[in-house]
Amino acid sequence: MTDRAPYASDPAQSRGRLFDAGASPTRSEFQRDRDRIIHSTAFRRLQHKTQVFLHHEGQHYRTRLTHTLEVSQMARSLARALRLDEDLAEAVALAHDLGHTPFGHAGERVLNDKLARWGGFDHNMQAIRVVTRLENRYAEHDGLNLSWETLEGILKHNGPLVDAAGRPVGRYVGEGLPFGIDDIPARADLLLATHASLEAQCAAIADDVAYNAHDIDDALRAGLLQLPELAEVPLVGPLVAEVLARWPDIEPNRQAHEVQRRLITRMIEDVIAESSRLVAEAWPADADAVRHAGMTLVRFSPGIEAGEQALKRFLFQRVYRSEAVMAPVRRSQAVVADLFEHFMAEADLPGKWGEAARAALDPGRRARIVADFIAGMTDPYALEQHARRFDGGGQLR
Repeated sequence: MTDRAPYASDPAQSRGRLFDAGASPTRSEFQRDRDRIIHSTAFRRLQHKTQVFLHHEGQHYRTRLTHTLEVSQMARSLARALRLDEDLAEAVALAHDLGHTPFGHAGERVLNDKLARWGGFDHNMQAIRVVTRLENRYAEHDGLNLSWETLEGILKHNGPLVDAAGRPVGRYVGEGLPFGIDDIPARADLLLATHASLEAQCAAIADDVAYNAHDIDDALRAGLLQLPELAEVPLVGPLVAEVLARWPDIEPNRQAHEVQRRLITRMIEDVIAESSRLVAEAWPADADAVRHAGMTLVRFSPGIEAGEQALKRFLFQRVYRSEAVMAPVRRSQAVVADLFEHFMAEADLPGKWGEAARAALDPGRRARIVADFIAGMTDPYALEQHARRFDGGGQLR
């Protein structure tokens, strides 16, 4: 990239990998990270993991994989507009959901509850475990051996985890820092009290844009919403009015798509304008200055941020907590809970997982092995494992 801004991450100045991988004649360090993530087993499993609507309910709803691809496209577009390293933004976006359990956040809530005595379960920290420990593809080491910058971005794309005094911040104030935070195999300290790179910040806000837009699309497809019901919702309401006035007689799915693409454009263009303003004011000298800027620099403008928060509240009430979503969620939580309790008692996990679980005399160690195994399951595999052990009781319909 020839037009990289001075505050962009430079792969030639990477802090490196835990294990030396030599130099590539054709790819930058961040390109190599992106490629390693795409070729990982955990990435392929995202195809059969729930986003909001369970994977078996229809072939056109988003899965974790299609959501991830949408996030990576938006993150790359933002990085290009802001003159950042597109490959790093893409790598962080592609990896950001690798730690998700089967059945989406429903499975995560169960595992967090079951592991409460042993540090809980956090899908973001689980993504770090996936890329540093659980992926076993290389002859000389566990994990994907990603660069320091990509690991930092996966861990901190939503902001610092602690303050300058080492005290938890944000969501971690109440629940404490996640299990394993003090034992991450990395080339250097991941600087938990600082912000991540601008590229990682692009991935984080792209995640917000993607799920706001595609959850509306999927909810309309599922019949949980009708387009006119969005007319009074901040941010999206004016777009609905515009589309319905201009094309009142086209098919509803075309109307929905016109609204969705306008919503994405509105949010992405706002992020570019606001972030460009904030970066120009702060004018960090380099990527390290971004980390110490004391604030997130890639963000929505105040007006759009308020509208986006209102849209999230609407979706929470009308979609995420609707009975059509919650009924299978409750059943999927029971599946994950049953599997966890069974594996803790019987340790009959397949292959190396079973060997490790049976050898783990400490309950906390066994619980983490069981959680790692369950978290890696796809939705269909979790149902299959449950049916084998509980007489077919894992069907979600």
